[in-house]
Amino acid sequence: MFTPKGKFGWFELMTSDTKAAGKFYSDVVGWTTKDVSGGGMQYTTFNLGDVGIAGMLHLPQHTGWIGYIAVDDVDAHIEKIVEAGGKLWKPATDVPGMLRFAVMSDPQGAAIVVFTPNPAMGNPVRPAPPANGTIGWHELYTTDIDGAFDFYNKLFGWTKVNDMDMGPMGVYRIFDEGDHKQMGDGGMMNKPPQIPVACWNFYFCVDAIGAAIKRVEAGGGKVLNGPQQVPGGGWIIQGQDPQGAMFSLLSNNE
Repeated sequence: MFTPKGKFGWFELMTSDTKAAGKFYSDVVGWTTKDVSGGGMQYTTFNLGDVGIAGMLHLPQHTGWIGYIAVDDVDAHIEKIVEAGGKLWKPATDVPGMLRFAVMSDPQGAAIVVFTPNPAMGNPVRPAPPANGTIGWHELYTTDIDGAFDFYNKLFGWTKVNDMDMGPMGVYRIFDEGDHKQMGDGGMMNKPPQIPVACWNFYFCVDAIGAAIKRVEAGGGKVLNGPQQVPGGGWIIQGQDPQGAMFSLLSNNE
């Protein structure tokens, strides 16, 4: 689980039904699931081949996806985040032999996890986007785009690639996590009214958006928006899984 600091390195689904959610995302995205429970904690990983891409746990009161951002010192970052206006929701906790993490939120209320991986875990080679099953885009819906960007810039070193004018929807700010991708790593925008609170949303890469929509609907999920073509030629949808968690899909093919 080694990840360069300042970058998203892990993603986690909190859900009311891990078995049903595991089947849904396996069918839609192409992942397989693996039970890695231990120490009294139930946990499932979503995998591409033998490599973990994301995790899942039973937590019905907080259904949704959350992203883990790598830092070099969890405890120091807790202090910095709180000083910058963020909140601590779960104190720093060790997963023996794997990582130390803390659940927090940014000043506008979007949940994040900061984590420091154990170097002994090594550095598994994960496929890079846009390979099917990878996470291809990270999107923040916030209440203050400038304040949010300033927070992530100062705390994690993210930089602005450019601002896109979306008319009545405002500005869409594309950011880079430090690897200097031409198209960036994600975007930020002031949330639309139908999204009740600030939150992160993650885009999973799939083979073709039309075929993926059929799999979403066949599995009991909903397409909330799209399909829509985006700059660069890709196609996206925003959706909701059968347990209520929001997710998005991204493909280079219609």
